[in-house]
Amino acid sequence: MPEFDDAFRATLLQLFQWRRDVRHFRTDALPPGLVRQLLDVAALAPSVGLSQPWRFVTVDDPARRAAIRQNFSACNAEALARQDRAALYARLKLAGLDDAPCHLAVFADPDPQQGGGLGRDTMPETTAYSAVLAIHTLWLAARAQGLGLGWVSILDPAVVVAALDVPAGWMFIGYLCLGYPTAAADRPELERLGWETPQPATLLQR
Repeated sequence: MPEFDDAFRATLLQLFQWRRDVRHFRTDALPPGLVRQLLDVAALAPSVGLSQPWRFVTVDDPARRAAIRQNFSACNAEALARQDRAALYARLKLAGLDDAPCHLAVFADPDPQQGGGLGRDTMPETTAYSAVLAIHTLWLAARAQGLGLGWVSILDPAVVVAALDVPAGWMFIGYLCLGYPTAAADRPELERLGWETPQPATLLQR
C-alpha cells in the first residue's frame, strides 16, 4: 500500500475544497479521450457487492439535447412558481445546458447481474447510492483535470428516460454538464449569492 504524506493530504483537501457545482462553461471542446479516461476513474468508485450498477450515456445528438433543455425549462418554470424566494431563484443560472461541450446522463441498473445481489436484499436502494458515488468520483477526477461539472437536478426523470431511449428498467440518477468553467471560485455559487450557508457535519453520539 502506498504511503500518503502530509503534502499529499493537503493537496487532496484542496481538491475537495475547490470542487464546485459549475453552472457557467466555456464552449471549448474537450481533448479526445478525456471523457473515457474520466469514466474509467469513476468506475473505481465503491459499489454494493462490486455490482458497478452505474450506466453512463453521452448525449451528443442535438435533438436529444433540445429535449432535455425543454424538459429543464418546463421544470424550472414550475419550480420558480413554487419558490418563496423567487426573485433570488430567478437570478441563478441553474444549468450549463447551453454551453457545456459534454453532456452525460447517469443511470443505475437496479438489478445488475454483476455482484450476485450481494448486499441488496435489505437495502435495494444501494444500487442508486453506488451510482452517486461514481458521480462524486467523476466530479473530483474532472476537477483534477481543470474541468468543471454541473449536476442538473431540475428535470423530470420520466421525460429524460424517454428522450434518451435507454434500456427499460434503468433508474435515472443525474444529468451532468462537463467542460471548462468560465471562472474559478473557492466558495459555492449558492453561498456567494446568499441562497444558503454551508454548515459543519452533524454528529450525534450514542
